[in-house]
Amino acid sequence: MTEATETQVTPRTASPVIVTRELNKSYLSDNGEVRALENVSLEVERGEIVALLGPSGCGKSTLLDILAGLTPKTSGEVEVNGEGPKPQPEVGIMFQQALLFPWRTVAANVLLPSELINGRDREWKERAEELLTLVGLEGWSDRYHWELSGGMQQRVALARVLLLDPEILLLDEPFGALDEMTRESLDTEMMRIAADTRKTVLLVTHNVYEATLMADRIFVFTARPGRIAGVVEVDEAQPRDIAFSTSSLFGEKVAQVRDLLSSGSEK
Repeated sequence: MTEATETQVTPRTASPVIVTRELNKSYLSDNGEVRALENVSLEVERGEIVALLGPSGCGKSTLLDILAGLTPKTSGEVEVNGEGPKPQPEVGIMFQQALLFPWRTVAANVLLPSELINGRDREWKERAEELLTLVGLEGWSDRYHWELSGGMQQRVALARVLLLDPEILLLDEPFGALDEMTRESLDTEMMRIAADTRKTVLLVTHNVYEATLMADRIFVFTARPGRIAGVVEVDEAQPRDIAFSTSSLFGEKVAQVRDLLSSGSEK
């Protein structure tokens, strides 16, 4: 069985863009206190793709919400770009559902973030068109969401989150509801975009293969309360393609992740 990495993570750079130290999150339910996260310490370097992997209900999405400033921590330290967690234009977040407005065209959905900061000029429209080309939707600007497949809707959502050019992307299982072929296609597209635009990506997933395909490092969480059972490093250049999933290195890393998941479920 693979030996788990210590929860206290040694700093990898002088100035990581995401840091948590002994982070805890609890909340009250009708049945009393629920501990979602316990003593979570991690660091994410600029330009990394990092996956948070674990069973359903282990606090992965809660951690992402804390980093995005959408929910408060209970205790511990959290820094994003050197600041306490709060909504900021440098941080973009994408959810499992595309959340497109049905009365708006594809281009209008992509432009929504610019309108929230009173940006309605031609440059924003040109950028929206460039991003739609980047995500493989050139020529679809005037369509509506009901004319798009699920994968195409997620491409629109990805273009929207990229509009303000955030340095950090927080992805909460954005392709989890899609079929396997579409998911693999969008996973490789996401890696290419991250490499081309030098984004830092934090991906929440419960899919071992997706995490191993995409991530430079995989933080494996235990069942609730979510703790870090260990970290698996995947030493393969980015961006990767599906062919990597047939390599011996991929199989080795999948086995390490599964061992950590198994050991975490026993705690």
